[in-house]
Amino acid sequence: MRIRSFQLSDVNQVMELLQVALSEECYEDTKRAFARQLSWDSELIMIAEVDEEIVGVLIGTIDQKDLGCIYRIAIHPDYRRRGAGKSLVTAMEQRFQQRKVHRIMIAGDEHNKGVAMPLYEAMGYGANKFLEAFQKLNIAAVHSLSGS
Repeated sequence: MRIRSFQLSDVNQVMELLQVALSEECYEDTKRAFARQLSWDSELIMIAEVDEEIVGVLIGTIDQKDLGCIYRIAIHPDYRRRGAGKSLVTAMEQRFQQRKVHRIMIAGDEHNKGVAMPLYEAMGYGANKFLEAFQKLNIAAVHSLSGS
């Protein structure tokens, strides 16, 4: 398994993965946040691949200049419990450290608290590391950025 930064050529495979790996409601929320983060800083989107097939994606963001936030992780159902999630989170933690961000939180929505909670807990992210006010994250904002 290889962990790497997102590349523009990955967009179709990532969208397909998100659709397969997430619930419909979660997918709708995530695709907006993914598009925003992609336009702002694609280096905070990490990819897990096996034999050049994308099997996992982690969308991170830096909010309020010093808060690193893991917004969403999606692992293909066939590759769950094989270390992809842990590898993606570790890679994002390293990316945050490179950016001098030392405060890391998990976006505390119902999707992260449900499916991904065991992964985050195993990596030391207890309930106090969940950002309850995740709606305030710029990439998760529901309002239009165009001002219309």
